[in-house]
Amino acid sequence: MSGPQPKKSLGQHFLVDDNILGVITRLAELGPADVALEIGPGLGALTRVLAEQCAHVHAVELDRRLEPHLRDIVAATNVTLHWGDALRLDLASLDPAPTKLVANLPYNVATPIVAESLDGLPGIEQWCVMVQREVADRFFAVPSTKAYGAVSVLIQLATARTGFHPVSRSVFRPPPNVDSALVAFRRKTLPPDFAGLRKVVEGAFAHRRKTLANSLQLAGVATREQAVVGLTALGLDPAVRAESLAPPVFLDLAESLR
Repeated sequence: MSGPQPKKSLGQHFLVDDNILGVITRLAELGPADVALEIGPGLGALTRVLAEQCAHVHAVELDRRLEPHLRDIVAATNVTLHWGDALRLDLASLDPAPTKLVANLPYNVATPIVAESLDGLPGIEQWCVMVQREVADRFFAVPSTKAYGAVSVLIQLATARTGFHPVSRSVFRPPPNVDSALVAFRRKTLPPDFAGLRKVVEGAFAHRRKTLANSLQLAGVATREQAVVGLTALGLDPAVRAESLAPPVFLDLAESLR
């Protein structure tokens, strides 16, 4: 592959198959009024497609080695390139505000980027992201499975899945050592006090081998007594574990602990 080699430390795997770009644009349901946010444009294969189909594209890249490969794309009037760490930049201040997050996400930051965008980027109505297969499975995992966790609950409370597509390792250069998948989802009405809900959910799963009441106590979310009272009021056994509860239960639990 010509040009800079992907950096493992940055979780980079560059897209080189045009066929997968068509799948991405279909699942993302791109339209001429959309403002796309792309994290990790790499060599710009997806960026070009987004620029052709959207009103504006915000591309966020950390690796300055890629500047020569992105220069021509950025010359287009509807593409703005932002240099820096997507988890540190003030993406909420982007103008025009993004309406869709469409990206081949760097593997090492995929989960926090999606989780933070749920309430941190309220203008985003739809996501279509390429992630490790195990991460894609985790986003919409069901209770009492190994993949089910805090991010599963938060994503499912805020969004509904609209598409899923397994991705061959051959679409990347170099091919990764793990399977990947495209997952698409659309925003629902965000639950009230999402920040407070997130604190409860993350605390509930912070100690997976503990009972829910004990995990909340150890995470500093509530005293054990408060947790027991809240769970009992919901008709739940205080010895229940977080991983057995469906996402809507956490809405009621967060409300009972306020």
